[in-house]
Amino acid sequence: MTTPEEVLSLLADMESDRIERTISTSNTDKFGQAICAFANDLPNHNLPGYLIIGADDKTGKVSDNVRITDQLLQNLGGIKTDGKLQPQVSMTVEKVALPDGDVAVVTVQPCHFTPVRYEGRIWIRNGPRKCIASESDEKRLLEKRTSRMLTFDALPCLDATIADVDLAAFKQIYLPKAFPEEVLKNDTRTVEQQMQALGYFNVKFNCPTYAGIIMFGSNPERFMPGCYIQYVRFNGKDRAGKIKNEYKFTGNLVKVLSQLDTFVDASITNRRPVPVSALREEIKVDYPHWATRELLMNAICHRDYEGNGPVQFYQYDDRIEIMNPGGLYGKATPENFPYVNDYRNGVVAEGMKVLGFVNRYSRGVQTVQDELKRNGNGKAEFKLHLGTAFLVVEKLSIHALSSQHEEEKKIDNKDIKEKNKEIDNKADLSINQINTSAVEIDRKDQKKRRKDNKEKASEEDKKTLPASLQQVVDLITENPSINYGQMMEALNISQTPLYTRIKKLKELKIIEREGGKKLGKWKIRP
Repeated sequence: MTTPEEVLSLLADMESDRIERTISTSNTDKFGQAICAFANDLPNHNLPGYLIIGADDKTGKVSDNVRITDQLLQNLGGIKTDGKLQPQVSMTVEKVALPDGDVAVVTVQPCHFTPVRYEGRIWIRNGPRKCIASESDEKRLLEKRTSRMLTFDALPCLDATIADVDLAAFKQIYLPKAFPEEVLKNDTRTVEQQMQALGYFNVKFNCPTYAGIIMFGSNPERFMPGCYIQYVRFNGKDRAGKIKNEYKFTGNLVKVLSQLDTFVDASITNRRPVPVSALREEIKVDYPHWATRELLMNAICHRDYEGNGPVQFYQYDDRIEIMNPGGLYGKATPENFPYVNDYRNGVVAEGMKVLGFVNRYSRGVQTVQDELKRNGNGKAEFKLHLGTAFLVVEKLSIHALSSQHEEEKKIDNKDIKEKNKEIDNKADLSINQINTSAVEIDRKDQKKRRKDNKEKASEEDKKTLPASLQQVVDLITENPSINYGQMMEALNISQTPLYTRIKKLKELKIIEREGGKKLGKWKIRP
């Protein structure tokens, strides 16, 4: 029962979205819409809503002209069962006597199986007013219903089989982290039974759950097209800039989480020494490794896997933006975030905890903010009112911004120097052209003289051959088919001196060999 004091307190609260006052006694549709909106509880107050009949909506005062009759109370009670309100809601109707007159109070409890519809339409509270729910509002109400039932990741993935699971990842990586070695040694269950105990397999339908595919699937995108992380590095401060780099992290989470951890540490953190005194430096980073990794892991853990969109990991010149499909879930609201947490994917969250990538203590956001503040990045900005998405912005550290500005100044100074140099070059262009032509002519003359001298020297060498070389030429002239053995015997020399003489004659272009070693012949060149 609602006491008169409680009703007076409700009438005095003119800003609450959990109270509707009216002096109308016959507008049944208006009453049904208000009850529907309170039952849906879109703001997720988890507190009852109140429809008070007999009080002015603007002033909250009890009206003298409204009589609360038994017929009115019966009509209000009939709204619950007349079939227009689906599903039926939990509500009470009572007459409360106040000092200034009587009012009828309808107390509506939040419904666990939202969305509630009145005559086929979903009504919600938008501040102090009621309105018809949008598609994103309806999705949030459906998620509230799902949060009280099996989450999506716990449902069976009916199109998949055990063959779609990377069993090696489950057995060799996950199980040793989930259980002590002695427990695993004594476990005689099948792999399907082991996975079922952890929420990754449904024995009834003989198929993995969606969590099983997300955590260990050989190809998760086959069953959830948006099950990947898209990294893009833009050149500039918005998406209009050119793309400098991009990468798609795809596969099961056992594989992808480690890849992301390494990628953030190697490619995003960007460590640099910063002088703090004349003799000491500190290592500062563009983006703290742990904080950035935590924001990424939260996006993967809390995302909506039913949608087709990926987790977006976008890097700009001055910030990082991480956006995941699916807004705040369940009990989490813009008003209580980050102190209240809820899990859209409870099985996946537990799996990521086992692997060491989330803690599930609802303290990750605060720790992220502390680390970002220490590094000079400023607090992360959370965009909580996007409805179907969740966005967090991590700013570049102040040390990196300072370095960036210094680099920009260097580039500007370099541009100025290059422009001045270009002007000087144009002024000296004609002189350079004349000098270049003269140098080119001289170079050609020198080249011709060197060629003539070389040819002349070669001719002189031919005319004045040493006796040792002339002996070889005479043998070849006499017998072009002579071989090395016959030459060595005729000249009474060993193999090495003969080879040396033959090589010298070839260099002087006096002799050459035609054909192979056995059937070929020597030729004296003119």
